[in-house]
Amino acid sequence: MNAHWRLRSLLAVQVVSRTGNVATTIAVPFVVLSRGGSATDVGVAAFAATLPIVLGGAFGGVLVERVGFVRSSVVSDVVSAVTLLAVPVLAWTVGLPAWGLLVLVFLGGLFDTPGESGRRVLLPGLATAAGIPLERAVGHFEASVRFSVLLGAPAAGLLVGALGPLSALTVTAGVFGAAALLAAVTLRGAGVAPVAGAEPAEPSAGYWRDLGAGLRFCVRDPLFRLLIALVLVTNLLDAARSTALLPLYADRVLGGAQALGIVSGTFGGAAFVGSLAFGYVAHRVPRRITFVVCFVLAGGPSLVVPALGLGLPWVLGACVLSGFAAGALNPILGAVELERIPSHMRARVFGLLSAGSWAGIPLGGLAGGVAADAIGVTATFGVVAVVYTVVTLSPLLGGSWRSMERQAPTESGRPDERDGQGGGEGALVLRTRSEQREA
Repeated sequence: MNAHWRLRSLLAVQVVSRTGNVATTIAVPFVVLSRGGSATDVGVAAFAATLPIVLGGAFGGVLVERVGFVRSSVVSDVVSAVTLLAVPVLAWTVGLPAWGLLVLVFLGGLFDTPGESGRRVLLPGLATAAGIPLERAVGHFEASVRFSVLLGAPAAGLLVGALGPLSALTVTAGVFGAAALLAAVTLRGAGVAPVAGAEPAEPSAGYWRDLGAGLRFCVRDPLFRLLIALVLVTNLLDAARSTALLPLYADRVLGGAQALGIVSGTFGGAAFVGSLAFGYVAHRVPRRITFVVCFVLAGGPSLVVPALGLGLPWVLGACVLSGFAAGALNPILGAVELERIPSHMRARVFGLLSAGSWAGIPLGGLAGGVAADAIGVTATFGVVAVVYTVVTLSPLLGGSWRSMERQAPTESGRPDERDGQGGGEGALVLRTRSEQREA
């Protein structure tokens, strides 16, 4: 298989796997509601689904380097398939208690971050082999994430409405199985290409020392510290919205799971177009100002509309605007990381950055459900909208935020090092949750 087909296969695996994740996010809240659960119960389920993403990112990166990138992707999707399939099988046979559902949801998400980290580490090498500019490859990878929302959200909504949430999970398990099979067949033998001028790989000093080295790199980079803090807060707010508030709003105002799927698909489609469009102009626009403007638009309209209690047409219009703006966020973050992360530390740093930026998500889902019970769904949307907007304006303060802008290449062709940090090839991991905002 030539390099172009390998790259396309990687994108296809990412689409299929992420489609399964989106469908799971749609179906699980309705499993809880169908069993008589409250808004707080939905928040607890969201906590159980997102906590393992953080743990897997923090501790799984070093394991990915040892297990292998393709194998990590395959194992991740197999685990997701098995745990999701167990939910309806147990519910239809011996019965599934509430704690059992939470355990299965937790186990299903535990390997998601390591699996995706493995795919992201493969991206730069496959892009280089195919002769594709790295920034464009990152844009295409992010577009594949958005495309999975466009596919998975409406399909999951229709499945939940037509067959019920348990049957929808059965189909979703098959989607994860397909992703595992596709990766095993088409990506077998794919590796990370060496990078000219990059630091040589260091011998392993042991699991905990390797993990510590990655953590020190993240902590010592002043821009990464700011980015992690910003994305942590916005992801927490997004989690409250997407895993608790929006399903509740869809159930009470918009008409149920089908409406939630349509809303999610609309946002995903707009974000998909935004990612593709931005990939062709990214090198011509200033990063920091573009980042702030798009971040504010990605949150504001899609939060204010439900805060006002408006109906489906207004929600869909807000999703188009917010989704298109959100399409620029992760490519900008990815380009920044490509200039700063040493290639020999990719997987562990990717996992740690992902864990840091997603650390608030479990609490966000739980807090969203509790707040909805306490002050109401629309009022909680209003609070989230105000906090989100204030936080996303912070890069305008300057300081280390200015180092988001492009770095001039040195004579070796590599980006100039800043603040003592190395350059090198990498992939996007400080991801906003905006691609799942409607999921």
